[in-house]
Amino acid sequence: MEWGLLVPIVAISCGPIAWIANTWIRARHGYALTNNKGEVRDHDLPIAERNRMAALASENEEQRAMIAKLHQRLAVLERIATDPAARIAADIDALR
Repeated sequence: MEWGLLVPIVAISCGPIAWIANTWIRARHGYALTNNKGEVRDHDLPIAERNRMAALASENEEQRAMIAKLHQRLAVLERIATDPAARIAADIDALR
């Protein structure tokens, strides 16, 4: 048998065979398929998965807004805790 021709053929075909096997395993186990850049293709996702991703995105936005409000409140509490009592009393009197 001539090994000189068989070695390059095997070497060249290993990559595509591994890609096909990887894609088949991912599809069989329910993972979303990706493009060449590793990004998930939206049209391959089931509708339920797309809805879940949209719900998570909106929940993330709500959480970010809540965290921003908490940072503002924490800044006020830190100011109250570190400012002198006379200044806080003057600010309270100014509000009346």
